[in-house]
Amino acid sequence: MDTGTISVWAAKLVDICSAVGVKLILALLIFIIGRIVIGKILKVFGKIKAFEKIDAAVRSFLMNFIKIALYVILVISIISVLGVPMASVITVLATCGLALGMALQGALGNLAGGIMLLVFRPFNIGDLIMSADAQGIVKEMNLFYTVITTLDNQTITIPNGNLMAGNITNMTKEDLRRVDLTFNVSGADIAGARKVMVEQMKANDKVLDTPEPPMAEPLEGIPGGMSFTARAWTKTEDYWDVYFGLMEAIPTALGEAGVGGPLPAYNIINENK
Repeated sequence: MDTGTISVWAAKLVDICSAVGVKLILALLIFIIGRIVIGKILKVFGKIKAFEKIDAAVRSFLMNFIKIALYVILVISIISVLGVPMASVITVLATCGLALGMALQGALGNLAGGIMLLVFRPFNIGDLIMSADAQGIVKEMNLFYTVITTLDNQTITIPNGNLMAGNITNMTKEDLRRVDLTFNVSGADIAGARKVMVEQMKANDKVLDTPEPPMAEPLEGIPGGMSFTARAWTKTEDYWDVYFGLMEAIPTALGEAGVGGPLPAYNIINENK
């Protein structure tokens, strides 16, 4: 190969390297600037008053969706600057999408579950829920997972697909809740036991008379006595205050009124001899 040919090939190589180098530098600049712009856009969305009025769960979901969409646009822009034919890119993306779709069926199920949760709204951020063998306060909802904090301050991450596939108990959705308690007392004075329980429930200032007044009724006979149910309505936010308050007040009042608990089984056997 003569000197002239080598010079021509060297010149072409320099031109190619120059062109590729310029594209790489431009792509790098677009990536850096794009990340900064995306961060600014997300901050702007977060500060829009109309956006702040949207429910927290929907807002979190939309922010994740906008972030992913912006990064997809950024990647496509970089690919375009590098000179890769878009037809080839689309073909590759379609093939990869099919493969990923088959490999990530669980993730896609969680994504679909997240969308369904936003549409049907069985709970909102801040609600106390029980589902998938977990109970806690909803702290975050994103595209694939819902994060809850248990009452003893543990964090549990539940796939959205599991939430949609199972039962969801929302314990704070309604304004009122009924406190249901069970007490076992001796069966000698049913009317007296009922009176003491109702009086103690009415004495609690957080117990409501609507939708129905406090009530206490015998459920069933048990060895040596009777099992009573005591029921009282209260505001949802006062549920635990009423629950623990009545669990302390009613047994104490029953004891002071001389209404004790059922006799132990061995005492019953001895008395029947």
